[in-house]
Formats: sequence, structure tokens, C-alpha cells
Amino acid sequence: MAARSKARKRALDILFEAELRGLPTLELLSMRQSLGDVPVRPYTAELVRGVATHSERIDELISWNLVDWTLERMPAVDRNILRIGVYELLWASDVPDGVAISEAVALAQDLSTDNSPSFVNGLLARIKAEKPTLSLDPEASAFPAGDADEAGEDDENDENGEDDVYGIADWEDDATPHTIQGEDIAPGLAPKPPRRP
Repeated sequence: MAARSKARKRALDILFEAELRGLPTLELLSMRQSLGDVPVRPYTAELVRGVATHSERIDELISWNLVDWTLERMPAVDRNILRIGVYELLWASDVPDGVAISEAVALAQDLSTDNSPSFVNGLLARIKAEKPTLSLDPEASAFPAGDADEAGEDDENDENGEDDVYGIADWEDDATPHTIQGEDIAPGLAPKPPRRP
């Protein structure tokens, strides 16, 4: 097992333990670093700190991409694997996206249920696809960059003078069916607006 793979596994152990015992994550990390019974590699500490620092935004993105499921119902192992994966996808610039996803899938294969690897792969792939439009700062906006209409920040009409809150006015003349979260949307019909993080 490669050094970074071991570091990810150790980070998962710390995140899982903190959640299971109800301890602050950074406090547990500090305890594990000072005890020295199992060394905490620098990359392990970076992952744990990164997940803890961005936990609100990470959990928001995971929750938004769940279908008929909640973050709380998810197995704790899967939840923390996804947290590490999302952190590496969005904030660890030295980790290629494909590596972040495949490492998370490998952890799920080793440590979770038979369905977990495909679930982890699918959810992280969705977040990777949204990556170019995501706002990483939870204070700035809960919406991806450029989604001011959905955030209610721009209530102006479109160029046709129509209220274009969901960006669908241009679809009326389009003959191509659209798909939103697996549902085909007939041309000219307004889809249910997607809930954005």
C-alpha cells in the first residue's frame, strides 16, 4: 500500500473515531499525534484538518448530491470516506481528481458494504462534474458560481421581459428533451427547479 493510501486510511480512522465518540476532530487528531502509538503521517494530519476546516461545505455538497437518502442515514464509514474524497477533489490541488475518486472507492471496497464502492464513485463523479461551477466558500454563496438567479440575488427579467428565475425561458423553442437528475423533461415544460447547494 502506497504512503498516501495509508495516510488516507489513517485519516479515515481518526474521522470515524471522532464521529463515533462524539469528540472534536482536531482535538482527537492532536491526541493521536501526541500519543505516538501509531504515527500520524503529515498527509493524514492534512486530510483531517482539511475535512474539519471545510466540514460544513463538504457535508452540504454530499447532501445535495444524495438521491432519496440523507447524510445521517448513510453508514459512518461511507460518510467519512466521502468527506475525504470531496476534500481531495476540491481543496487538495496536488491530487488529481481521478486519484481522489479511485482512492475513495478503494477505501470503500476494503472497509464498507458491497454497494458502497459504486455509490462513492457515483457521488464523487457528480461533484467532480460540478467542480468548475462550485463556490468553495460557504460564506460567499451556497450556490455554484454564476447561479445568482437561483440564489435570489438577481430578480431582473431576461432579455424577452420574462421572469427567468430558473433559467428556463430559452427552453421553450428547443426541440431537444432535457434531463435533470435522471428525469426527462419535455421541451417547453418547466422542470422542477433543482435544489442547489
